[in-house]
Amino acid sequence: MKRHIGWIAGTAAAVLVAAGAITYAVAEDGSGGGGGLSVPSADGADAGFARDMAVHHQQAVEMSYIIRDRTQNVEVRRLAYDIAQTQANQRGMLLGWLDLWDLPKVSAKPPMSWMGMGDMPERGDGSLMPGMATDTELKKLGTLNGKQAEIFYLQLMTDHHKGGIHMAEGCVAKCTVTVEKSLAQGMVDAQQSELTTMKQMLKERGAKPRD
Repeated sequence: MKRHIGWIAGTAAAVLVAAGAITYAVAEDGSGGGGGLSVPSADGADAGFARDMAVHHQQAVEMSYIIRDRTQNVEVRRLAYDIAQTQANQRGMLLGWLDLWDLPKVSAKPPMSWMGMGDMPERGDGSLMPGMATDTELKKLGTLNGKQAEIFYLQLMTDHHKGGIHMAEGCVAKCTVTVEKSLAQGMVDAQQSELTTMKQMLKERGAKPRD
């Protein structure tokens, strides 16, 4: 039960800090629910991105917790910690905005419908959106150790980041809430940088991205 206590405590603190800034940021942006200000529609890009990216981020956090217990490599554990902290923080902001807008956190429409991708083929096995790992892949990650675990984590997270960047770019193009567009652009920039780092880390281990 103590495996993730340190990471969970740090992640929870980051989410609380982010949550404290949510109300002010969105209100200042003119998209909060008070004072007669407009609220994004439940089916629009702002809400759709917030819902879908929250789910996408949650899996990245989960994978990072898994690798934390499968390797003692400082470099990989540091990367995983940074990803878990950052994406848990951002997930808290996205869900907080949905609360402020009084919009549902789930939708009957397929994921990424707000991007015009609602008719994409069913991925199944837990992979709800492009880049997400399947349940089978997550279970496999939990069985590996050392270098094998590091390589598989870096490959899965590379795929995950590529899918996340595609979605974040969709928000940059379609979202209307300024602070949300800024958050999405920040995701694009940070994850592109991490892709470069992960490619080098894979090369150092005699491996490469899967695609």
